[in-house]
Amino acid sequence: MKIPKISDIVGIINKIAPASLAESWDNPGLQIGDPPAKVSRIMVALDPTPDVIDSAIKASCQLLVTHHPLIFKPLKSISNSTPLGGSIHKAIRAGLSIVSLHTNYDIADGGLNDLLARKIGLIDCVPLRVTFVGELAKLTVFVPEEKLDEVRSALFPFTARSGAYKECSFTVGGTGTFTPLEGAVPYIGTVGDPAFVSEKRLELLIDKNQLSRAVRALLAVHPYEEPAFDLYPLLNEGVKSGLGRVGRLESCRTLAEYAADLKYILSSPSLRYVGNGNAKISKVALCSGSGASLLHDAVRCGADVLVTGDVKYHEAREAEDMGISLIDAGHFSTEIIMAEEVASRLASLLIESGYSECSVEVSQAELDPFKI
Repeated sequence: MKIPKISDIVGIINKIAPASLAESWDNPGLQIGDPPAKVSRIMVALDPTPDVIDSAIKASCQLLVTHHPLIFKPLKSISNSTPLGGSIHKAIRAGLSIVSLHTNYDIADGGLNDLLARKIGLIDCVPLRVTFVGELAKLTVFVPEEKLDEVRSALFPFTARSGAYKECSFTVGGTGTFTPLEGAVPYIGTVGDPAFVSEKRLELLIDKNQLSRAVRALLAVHPYEEPAFDLYPLLNEGVKSGLGRVGRLESCRTLAEYAADLKYILSSPSLRYVGNGNAKISKVALCSGSGASLLHDAVRCGADVLVTGDVKYHEAREAEDMGISLIDAGHFSTEIIMAEEVASRLASLLIESGYSECSVEVSQAELDPFKI
């Protein structure tokens, strides 16, 4: 039975939400725990509250995965007399590790803001505020013709997307020459004799942060003892990632109609909006959680409304002055949707990695702190 370690699961979580995407002020990743510790049961939640930690311990989980980090800022003390210190002590005593994926998951392709955009009916979405532009490299490798498909398939998982296209490559034929020396065990040719081989030149665009993994995959599958390959840095920009999303509705709605739809879709106990309820809405900006700081970005991109949570009075007035509508659907309601999604993706990736004996469940101990 193959049981994952905490470090294995952190690696899998980085596939869902790469740590490099996180905002500089944020603190995602391993909050509490021992990387070599084994894990057979995982719980996923929005917040690492005392009730959630208790429920994870009661369910015999060794790992709690949350969106909001337990520890945001450096601690000067860890006293059991404080709520945070008490939670840290309790988790450590119970052997419960805690890992968070926060703004890196907000920003990630397929992350929380993309999930929210799908739920509220948006299409053709792009980041509202770009915070990260991927760097690209070109990998060129020379492959004997009969092994081309195998090598290309091994490298496709590391290729960069080009707009709405993935798994892009270019191939051209040629003749490779080499002479195996004493001690070589050539795939093709004889030691001491010049070899002339029909080869394919394979080119692929690779995300720069995937280069080392791509090279390892190449070396694992290429038939030659010493594969010939080149890596070229590029000035081309890769995929742009960022906070929030902006997209469009398939059909125009009034602000009041759309707000009523969102209250139902997000199971919000209440929902506030700013603006004329009869105003037509077609282009929508959003940011899960607290996103009113993106108000000016929403205006710049021509959005009719910004959907977010935690809107303050003066932010509402500012929106009125700028002529953009606001929908405050609540911090909890716009983010609790992550728990089911992360649990599902984590479970699938664990199975893909051979960890079929590790189970994942969603915490049932979370409620919106606001009562209406």
